[in-house]
Amino acid sequence: MVDLLSQYEKIQDQVDQAITNVVRSSAYINGPEVKSFQAELEEYLGVKHVIPCANGTDALQIAMMGLGLRPGDEVITATFTYVATAEVIALLGLTPVLVDVDEDTFGLNPEQVKAAITDKTKAIVPVHLFGQCADMEAVMTIAKEHNLYVVEDTAQAIGADYKFTDGSQKKAGTIGDIGATSFFPSKNLGCYGDGGAIFTNDDDLAKKLRIIANHGQTVRYYHDMIGVNSRLDSIQAAVLRCKLPHLDTYNTNRRKAADFYDAAFADVPELKTPVRAANSSHVFHQYTLQLADAVDRNALVEYLSSKNIPAMIYYPVALHMQKAYQDERYQEGSFPVTERLVSRVFSLPMHSELEEEQLTYITTEVKNFLKNQKS
Repeated sequence: MVDLLSQYEKIQDQVDQAITNVVRSSAYINGPEVKSFQAELEEYLGVKHVIPCANGTDALQIAMMGLGLRPGDEVITATFTYVATAEVIALLGLTPVLVDVDEDTFGLNPEQVKAAITDKTKAIVPVHLFGQCADMEAVMTIAKEHNLYVVEDTAQAIGADYKFTDGSQKKAGTIGDIGATSFFPSKNLGCYGDGGAIFTNDDDLAKKLRIIANHGQTVRYYHDMIGVNSRLDSIQAAVLRCKLPHLDTYNTNRRKAADFYDAAFADVPELKTPVRAANSSHVFHQYTLQLADAVDRNALVEYLSSKNIPAMIYYPVALHMQKAYQDERYQEGSFPVTERLVSRVFSLPMHSELEEEQLTYITTEVKNFLKNQKS
């Protein structure tokens, strides 16, 4: 699904030297590499504050803690997402309120968000799923009308641009009150371990988030608030500094691979290729197709595996159907769009190093399976 080795080989000398420099400096925690990466990412995103942390889940949790939400407060998010989005909400004693998504873009359905708002609602967490921004203009309008916070889950969409109707544009993760991302190795901007970051343009909020991420302290051993221990280590920051200048190229390469897939499958009625919203530059963290009902998805995945082609299902079970998130408010049938998607989507290999020969092989075998299933 992801070719990290080929990507590394193209910048091997830079990465090796960067890691060696950290080892020689012995500044493994909060060293100069972390501070430099923070500044460089702030410049790239056009955001005032980047707070590096240990992983994307921590980024979401620290964001929620920074907003001062209280147990019982409701936070609206999508039921079609990775579990981490709702996990941190539940861990903090907040109430996850799930809503359905748009069947084309997989982003939060704004009308469903509106319908879910109560007097307990305090925040909305739009998820930029698979590399495309949610409908942020609509989300921000709703949030402003109801005085709600917005925390963007941009773990899969770093580098994506969102275009507003007035012609202005911003990077994913810099539109709401807070953005949270992951640098897990397979992400569009990935390190060689775990890592994450939080973004905000609010000076006071940034100060609070930094304190929370550092055990709630500003001066060592003096703790002003409840915090956590969440740090991006210097080696990971050094790797990310090497890769950040290539992020736009990585995303362009992903789009080129997606273009190839789109063209190859354009005349295949059993497949619905990803919809690219006009207001978002898709960065294709995943290339996710929808299958017609007549296609046996499991058989397709098994067939591709037999041809040494990995295929993944993101995500096979919606949040509202997970045992950990069962709620009397939701049952099977509550979110028909998501429930259809989880039974019909599958993702093909997608990364910055895909070559035309590989793409030709993958698409040919997908079409071979569909042709054979018909006959």
